Amino acid sequence: MKKASILLLALLLAVSFSVFAKGGTDGSGSQDGEFNPDNEAGIMIEDIRAQFGDVPKPSGSVTVGAVAKQFQNEYWRTLREGYMEGAKQAQAAGVSVTMDVQAALDENDEQGQLAIVNNMVNKKYSILLLSPISDGNLVPGVENALSKNVPVINVNDGLIKNAPNFVGPKADQNGELAADWIGKKLNGQGEVAIVIGMPKAFAARQRTQGFENWMTDHYPGIKVVAKQNADWDRNRARELASTWIKNFPNLKAIFCNNDGMALGVVEAVRESGKDILVVGVDGIGEAYDSIRKGHLDATIDSFPYYKAQIALECGLRILGGQTLPRVIWTPQALIDSTNVNTPAAEIIGWQPTKFTN
Repeated sequence: MKKASILLLALLLAVSFSVFAKGGTDGSGSQDGEFNPDNEAGIMIEDIRAQFGDVPKPSGSVTVGAVAKQFQNEYWRTLREGYMEGAKQAQAAGVSVTMDVQAALDENDEQGQLAIVNNMVNKKYSILLLSPISDGNLVPGVENALSKNVPVINVNDGLIKNAPNFVGPKADQNGELAADWIGKKLNGQGEVAIVIGMPKAFAARQRTQGFENWMTDHYPGIKVVAKQNADWDRNRARELASTWIKNFPNLKAIFCNNDGMALGVVEAVRESGKDILVVGVDGIGEAYDSIRKGHLDATIDSFPYYKAQIALECGLRILGGQTLPRVIWTPQALIDSTNVNTPAAEIIGWQPTKFTN
């Protein structure tokens, strides 16, 4: 995807915003009343900056707690690096901020992740930036935080229905970008399959839905012949793909809900000797390397390093007294052999956070 396409995407998202939703409300764009950020009139960080100006410096010292899913996955380690870089830049600008980034043991440790959140609340952290394992496991922790006037931002992936603000990419657009790329490569014809993440995860559901809906609406000649969850596990995805390759001899492409699973699928495809397109999501370093080698075909990068900095900026704005819209979109782009060596900052047009004097 070229930079112009990213700018167009940002413009479309900005235009879709009509009314700022006050942070802390539980307004929803979904028909069933459940909060779904993909249905909200979110805006990009560029629009936040245009509306509110530079970030006000909080009075006194602040401690920011960030909680990720787990650090075995490179995506979450990169998010942690982004948080630390954002804090470093804030400190250089004269903000007295301490950044504490923790994670659960693994993606099944829902109670362990909740315990981390409650511990941060008990330690009276200034604000929490939370990426839940499932859509419900951190709800009690957020209730605890809000009852003690600790602001909370839900950062990407799983949802926290009672969190006042959400920062992340449109998850269904992950699937749409992948579907459009595959659709063009296959000239609108062929059989494809989908490797889904964990059923509990909002991102997995939305990425899958976005992919299927885009294919139905734009490439009716492409048929999804198989889809099954591999729970974000690389080995399970590889085994699943091996079975599909045998059962569906005309399979032309496999879309995976994250890069870890996509890399497992690549192993199965290479073992089979067949020419099957594989597209993942996340933009981890190993995925980039695989694209450079001509193995993985594409990934949808949601730029966690910059996403974390956006989330921290929004947190500092809230601590500075600004009321932000409920949903703030972060950038994403499809990466393939045409742009795999282009710096991420150039692809998304990144500008560092600026603080008031």
